[in-house]
Amino acid sequence: MHRFPAEMLSTTSRTRQLNDTCVSSVDLELFLHYSLIPSLFIILVLSVLQRRERRKQRDDTSHLLGNHFEIIIPLDLVGTFSNRWSYGIAFGATANKVMFLFSEGYQPLQIPQWAQAFVLLIGGMEVGLSHFPFFACLSSEFRLLSSILGFGYSLIWFAVTVLYITECPHGQFLGRYETVLFYWPSLLCLAFLLGRFLHMFVKALRVHLGWELQMEEKPFLEVHQAQHVKRLLRKPPLQEIKKSWFQTRIYEWDPCFQFPSRMIGTTVLAFICLYLFIIIEFCVFMYVRDELDVFEGELESYITSVNQTGTLTPVILQVKELMSVTKGVWLVTILPASLTCVSYLFHILACYRKHMKRLWAGNKHFLPLKFHNPSSAESVVAIARYSGWQIAYILWGYLIIHMVQSLCGMGIMYSLVLPVIHNQGLEMLQGLGIGILTISIVLGLVILQVWIAATFFLQPKMSAADRQKPLALNNRKVFHNFNYFLFFYNVLLGLGACLSRLLISCILGTWLIARIDRTIMQNGYEGADMGFSAWIGMLYVDHYHTNPVLVSFCNILITGHRERRLQRAIKYWCLNQSAGPRISTRSRTRWRLLQTLVNNPRLAMLRKSRSGHGSRDFTQILLACSDSGR
Repeated sequence: MHRFPAEMLSTTSRTRQLNDTCVSSVDLELFLHYSLIPSLFIILVLSVLQRRERRKQRDDTSHLLGNHFEIIIPLDLVGTFSNRWSYGIAFGATANKVMFLFSEGYQPLQIPQWAQAFVLLIGGMEVGLSHFPFFACLSSEFRLLSSILGFGYSLIWFAVTVLYITECPHGQFLGRYETVLFYWPSLLCLAFLLGRFLHMFVKALRVHLGWELQMEEKPFLEVHQAQHVKRLLRKPPLQEIKKSWFQTRIYEWDPCFQFPSRMIGTTVLAFICLYLFIIIEFCVFMYVRDELDVFEGELESYITSVNQTGTLTPVILQVKELMSVTKGVWLVTILPASLTCVSYLFHILACYRKHMKRLWAGNKHFLPLKFHNPSSAESVVAIARYSGWQIAYILWGYLIIHMVQSLCGMGIMYSLVLPVIHNQGLEMLQGLGIGILTISIVLGLVILQVWIAATFFLQPKMSAADRQKPLALNNRKVFHNFNYFLFFYNVLLGLGACLSRLLISCILGTWLIARIDRTIMQNGYEGADMGFSAWIGMLYVDHYHTNPVLVSFCNILITGHRERRLQRAIKYWCLNQSAGPRISTRSRTRWRLLQTLVNNPRLAMLRKSRSGHGSRDFTQILLACSDSGR
């Protein structure tokens, strides 16, 4: 029986005895394998119909298929800005299978441990191939056929998922409607795809019947890119527009910037995977809580048997209190940990826009020096790595942040709450006051040293407009005595500073572990952060391929080239269609040669001379014509 929650848990949890057992007639893992058959059929049909933009060379054997076969791509993860949310929802439909791979539950064969990476690679390719038709049908230029194929394939997945949920809606950890909690995001995404393909079919049918005009091809220059270039060419406003508090502190929408489909799809899939991960973690918590309840019952039986007079009774009571506090703190910190990771997802999008705009402006100062000229190959690989790594960082980051917040909650409980419960509030306040006073005195002495140095050991300001005194010593004899006597005290103070440095580094490192856009390594060791390297490589690829100024320049070149070709075609057509006697092909060719050489006189001097005087005479006539034209 294929149960998604059970895939994520240990073997003991899967074999747990239940009051109500359910065996579904649908095996989703087996269906994943069989779904490759219609998937390959759809890919083959769309590949046969896909027209090539350019014919291959004659020595290529694929010309036997004519101009009606080409390997299709699911979507362009670099330069696609249209239909972004449809692609994002299609990514969301794969969330359950991605979590299945994340749990390393894909093990169709018994293999040694060293070959596990190859099996996971095969599993990832199988999941990608099974969901390939969603993206291929959304991006295919054959809208009518692709909408029919995409609707049918989505309907199959939707029907199988609904059948699986209706047969076994309940589970062993969350109880009622456990399966619904796991699969409703995928169902919602599949339902959206059904509506999207239906909408595509209606529009394609109207175009086919002539009721609606055919949509133009995808433009080389997107509208928001053109608007960005226009804004750069305008004069800046004399007065800055007042911004609201939300625009200043949270986020400001920019109509001249759009996130590529890769960022939208990654964010949608990360949200759904994070939700599923939290549900799975809660299932594990429920299982562990039940086991701890059983253990607490056994401890309670022992205390009752010894009539609460045993030597181990105080220890057992403390263990019970520890388990109770741990369960409560872990449950309470689920919400702040999840909200932290959700805020990271939005913040990463904001940082992506900020970093891209800086790169467009030629500003690389926000990057470490070693990343100013990254490797081209690593940058290309970073595009393939980023999305998967971002999701994995968010999931593992949630778990680590949850553990850190739980430890902080345990510290608060044992230092502040439990002493009050045990009627030890005065002792707690006394210890808290002594600790705060000690830290305050230490910090006061540190601040006092800075104040003494600024007041007595620095020369006066050279100008009243200076913000601080110059770095020039004053009262040198007193300074040397001050430096000597504080030397021994600062040795002890340095111990506390070292421990605080370690504590702050651990807290910030674990708190920012899910932020792939920010490195947690020290200066000079940023290259060891593979996630941050993938982020930088992805930024450079997008910068080089979607820079609005560069794309606008290329669009001008392409448009001008097309216009010149069109003008030449019209000119030659008029020449061929002109009335008069029939002109031979050789004469027409020589006339076009003459016209080309008249427009480019220097080419006449570079012509290869033939035997005889005809070529030289022709060149002299040509030069005379060009001189007279001047």
